[in-house]
Amino acid sequence: MLEFNPGLIVWTIITFIIVLAILRFTAWKPLLAALNAREEKIRSSLDQADRAQKEAERLLEENKRQLLQAEEQSQRIMREGREMGEKLKAEIVDKANSSSRHMVEQAKEEIRREKEAALVQLRAEVTDLAIGAAGKILEANLDNAAQRKLADAAINELSKRPNA
Repeated sequence: MLEFNPGLIVWTIITFIIVLAILRFTAWKPLLAALNAREEKIRSSLDQADRAQKEAERLLEENKRQLLQAEEQSQRIMREGREMGEKLKAEIVDKANSSSRHMVEQAKEEIRREKEAALVQLRAEVTDLAIGAAGKILEANLDNAAQRKLADAAINELSKRPNA
């Protein structure tokens, strides 16, 4: 069944070499070029993916850093706001205290002035009453100015006493 035919083997080898040579010049170069191009494209895609991943990691780190900075800034702003609020509160309390002390001092001064005015008026009335009473009692002919001077001296002497 199997026979050994040397002519067929030679022609098969020659045909194989010719087909191999034709394929080498026509199909092998384009096939290798396509494989090399595909390999280069895959390599380029991998490099680009690595660069994109590194860029994404860099952006992620930058975003984290910016987030931390924003958080620190918000904490600082809140702290400054609280401090400013406390300062403003203290200023308002101080102003209110100062204003109330000023109002109390003004009221005391007004009371003192009113008291002095009332005392002056009272002295004048007492003087007039004393002059009228003394004039009736003594029935002296002193003029009104002299009577007033005498009554003022008596009232001043009375006011110098400890019970006055």
